[in-house]
Amino acid sequence: MNTANFIAKRYLFSKKSVNAINVISAISMIGVLVASGALIVILSVYNGLEGLVLSMYSSFSSELRIEPASGKVFKEDVAVFQQIKKDPRILNYSCVLQEKVLLRYKDYQYIASMKGVDSSYELNKPSASLLWDGEFVLQQNGIDYAVLGAGAYSNLGVSLNNILAEVEVFSPKKGVRSALNPADEFNVRNIAPVGVFKAQQELDDLLIVPLDFAREVLGEYEEVSAIEINLKKGIGLARVQQDIQKLLGDRFVVKNRVEQNPGLYKLLNSEKWMVFFILAFVLVIAAFNIVGSLTMLVIDKQKDVAVLNSLGAPNSLIKRIFFLEGIFISMIGCIGGLVLGAVFCMIQEKFGLVRMGTSTIASDVYPVAMRWGDFLLVFLTVLLVSGTASAISSRLSVRNMEQLKASE
Repeated sequence: MNTANFIAKRYLFSKKSVNAINVISAISMIGVLVASGALIVILSVYNGLEGLVLSMYSSFSSELRIEPASGKVFKEDVAVFQQIKKDPRILNYSCVLQEKVLLRYKDYQYIASMKGVDSSYELNKPSASLLWDGEFVLQQNGIDYAVLGAGAYSNLGVSLNNILAEVEVFSPKKGVRSALNPADEFNVRNIAPVGVFKAQQELDDLLIVPLDFAREVLGEYEEVSAIEINLKKGIGLARVQQDIQKLLGDRFVVKNRVEQNPGLYKLLNSEKWMVFFILAFVLVIAAFNIVGSLTMLVIDKQKDVAVLNSLGAPNSLIKRIFFLEGIFISMIGCIGGLVLGAVFCMIQEKFGLVRMGTSTIASDVYPVAMRWGDFLLVFLTVLLVSGTASAISSRLSVRNMEQLKASE
């Protein structure tokens, strides 16, 4: 039988002569419980928000994107790309031509990013939940249509109900400078808007059009800006990315979703960990109440400690008793907090009790996504903090005991 463990458990549940010790121990335990539960809830909410944001972004970004290492455009009709296109692991292969253009709708103008896509892009078009208005159709009965981002739609004051009003798209002509008529310096094409999507702020200025329409506007009839690739289910993304990069060499860059928008991923992760460290600091404050609790406990148990000393118990045993006492207090609070946090997340996930306060196109409740890694992280954080606090308090307790013996 472990003597230190047995005595620590007896001290934990036994009644103390001074009631304040019980109160301080309970406060320490509740503090750890609340902080642990809050950490689980916050981390789960951030996981849910991260999944929601990335799912909206992923609807407009391919799993892999091939871009030129230098320059803006490249020719796609070469043997190496035909080899990639025939790769059995690839589900969707789409050519993209993207460039900044000037849009004009009635009396309003707006600088947008026009994205021309081929017919295969519609096989992997964004989900209907991201459509704010209208429908996602780029070509029908030989007529070209456009789908706008929410930013372009709002700034231009577009009305989808007015079928006669079209958006004018302007792009500078290549090699034309200082023409007598300024209008001759631009390629101008008209296109009817039929849909509006709302996803990420970075995508609000998009104008999605058929590839042939974009070629006419930009004067690029043979080259593309990028190739977007989506894989079949169960295919290892990293392996395919590595194979394509090796096949293309240094002239091209193959990017996954993280590399296509690194700022978004860094922002989500930095916010999550910033909140984690703030709450972990609260946990540190709660855990260090153990120092006061154990110091009072050793004063209360002076007679017991004297008996143990007279029986030959070394100071290391006394330290271990009070160390384990602090660990028990913290672990009970931690496990209780983890359970309460998990229960709250399950209730939120099923019933959506806590709402954002504003209606969004994707969700009006705070999403949650529990991960076992978060539970392990919180448990280890509590164990580290409480272990440090308990070690400090056990050393102080033995020192106080020695001072009390010397003063007698």
